[in-house]
Amino acid sequence: MELRLHPVALIRALLRPIDPPLFLLLSLLLAAAFVLMQSASPERIHAQLMNTGVALALMWVAARTPAPRLLSLAMPLYLLGVVLLIAVALFGEVSKGAQRWLHVGVTRIQPSEIMKIAMPLMLAWYFQQREGATGLREFLVAAVLLAIPVGLIVTQPDLGTSLLVAAAGFYVIFFAGLSWRLIVPVVMVGVIGIGSIVAFGDTWCQPDVDWQVLREYQKQRVCTLLDPTSDPLGRGFHIIQSTIAIGSGGLVGKGWMNGTQTHLSFIPERHTDFIFAVLAEEFGLIGALVLLVLLLLLLLRGLVIAAHAPTLGTRLLAGAITMIFFTYAFVNMGMVSGILPVVGVPLPFISYGGTALVTLCIGVGILMSIQREYLQSQN
Repeated sequence: MELRLHPVALIRALLRPIDPPLFLLLSLLLAAAFVLMQSASPERIHAQLMNTGVALALMWVAARTPAPRLLSLAMPLYLLGVVLLIAVALFGEVSKGAQRWLHVGVTRIQPSEIMKIAMPLMLAWYFQQREGATGLREFLVAAVLLAIPVGLIVTQPDLGTSLLVAAAGFYVIFFAGLSWRLIVPVVMVGVIGIGSIVAFGDTWCQPDVDWQVLREYQKQRVCTLLDPTSDPLGRGFHIIQSTIAIGSGGLVGKGWMNGTQTHLSFIPERHTDFIFAVLAEEFGLIGALVLLVLLLLLLLRGLVIAAHAPTLGTRLLAGAITMIFFTYAFVNMGMVSGILPVVGVPLPFISYGGTALVTLCIGVGILMSIQREYLQSQN
């Protein structure tokens, strides 16, 4: 006997795991991405369509997976990520001076991307196991769990990914109840360090000064941020051209596909890390504000889901994933507008690329799964 599923029933089954507000906001962001890609790099539209299809499929799988099941995968996924990062350090392929890729059979992967999801999953699961009994010992263990993959990623070197993984882990630890008495001293050290770099940058940025804790190229990124005009055709080119594009857009922009900085190829990496400059040049301040509103609404929806999450682990996980979206957006817009060093962080859901888009959409799927668990708990 042939079993046929009615089309309406099939559609309902497919849509059941989907959270409508999240999916609407995600769809608008992805639509904006294709509009910008048509101007910045039309030859990559087909590839981005494929990337988006894969990302949405994995989002649906994550949304359909019960939240407790997701948390139960935390330990094996974390251990897999650490093992692969160690393998990268031992056998990884070197590309453009960085050892970030691992060849597995017919393709190669970047294991550090796994940790963007595995890290908050692991720490959320860890704190849920110790609910009601979190003290200094638990926070120290969490810090060690975070430091291992971050340290391995930093040595590749990959400052952008290590920053995102560290932020993901920190958000979980913070939401778990980390005392401000431990946070304030670290913040003060950071403020003093940044202030010292700004005050003594002319001296410390001399070629013969070794910063010890940073590699030479990382030092140059910071020094270029302080004074891009010191090397306008070299290290400062990215920041100078992106800020020119942003400023030239004015209030309403030059019009879609009419950006001179974009189409004369002055904006570097205009389809990936610097796509925000394309947006600002062609759609102006209004276009940038529309994007900011969409991202803000996405963050607010994520925080609402986190507030309603029925268990400690899901609350920590939802809060951390939502703040990861914020970190992506803040760091990308900061580096494109010249207030942060260039660290290679894409604009979430907008920049071209498969790996980051898949990671972000899986994060959206996890939020949908947590919201679905909350709705089921109310019935």
